[in-house]
Amino acid sequence: MAAVASQPSGSASSSSNAVASTSALPPTASTTRARYAKLAKVGEGTYASVFLARDLATNEKLAIKKIKIVSSADGLDMTALREVQFLRELRHPNVIRLVDVFSSGSATPSLNLVLEFLDTNLEALIKDRSILFRPEDIKSWMAMLCRGLEYTHRNGCLHRDLKPNNLLIAPSGELKIADFGLARGAGEPGQKMSNQVVTRWYRSPELLLGARHYGYGVDMWAVGCIFAELHLRLPYLPGESDLEQLTVVFRALGTPTEKEWLKHKSLPHYMNFEQHPKQDLSQLFSAASPDTLDMLAKLLLYDPMRRLSAHGCLHHAYFRTAPSPTPFADLPRHAAAVPAGHVLLSDSETKDSRRRAGAVSGGLAGEGEAAEEKTRPKKRALDEKERDEQRRRIARKLAFE
Repeated sequence: MAAVASQPSGSASSSSNAVASTSALPPTASTTRARYAKLAKVGEGTYASVFLARDLATNEKLAIKKIKIVSSADGLDMTALREVQFLRELRHPNVIRLVDVFSSGSATPSLNLVLEFLDTNLEALIKDRSILFRPEDIKSWMAMLCRGLEYTHRNGCLHRDLKPNNLLIAPSGELKIADFGLARGAGEPGQKMSNQVVTRWYRSPELLLGARHYGYGVDMWAVGCIFAELHLRLPYLPGESDLEQLTVVFRALGTPTEKEWLKHKSLPHYMNFEQHPKQDLSQLFSAASPDTLDMLAKLLLYDPMRRLSAHGCLHHAYFRTAPSPTPFADLPRHAAAVPAGHVLLSDSETKDSRRRAGAVSGGLAGEGEAAEEKTRPKKRALDEKERDEQRRRIARKLAFE
């Protein structure tokens, strides 16, 4: 079998009278909003509500994620705006599709993301013990995850919150990477970023040790944890605190040596940890094939520079050997609807804490990234009129007003 490769994802002359046609003008928020009929509220969280909706022009079933704007001192909610920014730019079968976006509300402003309709996620499938996972099913989900992530990384985007809860499943069976609220563009070499990202059980060792210079490896570590979870049907590395998380990792994979991970002792949160021997993955993953174990081990390498990339995963022997991935239309599904909040509602404590911090401190970049602002001249606090104008400028830039 061939390696699983990534799937593919006029100017007009001016009138002599220089009269612009009304139809050429961008739609306003009110006309955009009128296109979608909300059918029912299907979920509500701390910062967002999700509605089942229908596009009146095409009759397509959609979801509207209404995000409550948590204003910072600058009048902006960077978490919500980042999600819009990346979803507007990314178009791939394995990345959730943003159909439209518009603003609503004046007293309580909200950002409305019109998204393709998705009714469950990988976490719910993992927890549904009435479903049997075959090796070819796991291979199919992993192929779709790696295709979507390879495309995302190729377009310069770090997701920074990959976990089964954020991998949504379409009615067709296709897996879609969702929730880009913690995402950011891959910066210049040496650029500092926050290490308070990624849900703890899927957070890489370099982040746990305080690294602020990192790359796509943080996403790939999370992919390795998800790969393990698909086999175990339980979280592979569950820790209750950052320190305990490191201990859990070291017990499972052995305490890293300088040979395995060069210069890790220079990271800010490093201390002398208890020494644990390296475990044989085949003891825990006894039903896994040699190629499965090899790819898992390479995704969970301590050194992020040696960790397998999304592109490397797609060309790994795991995808070239039998069994072939299950066609997504034939993947297992829930026997009945799963009652719960809607899958588009995030359960990320990391993201929620940063939203709360942003409302108080005036920044949603997160610990570390926000610290960079301290070296810059302090800005005058904006009054309400100026905040409204700044919201409108951002709205026009993102074309949702």
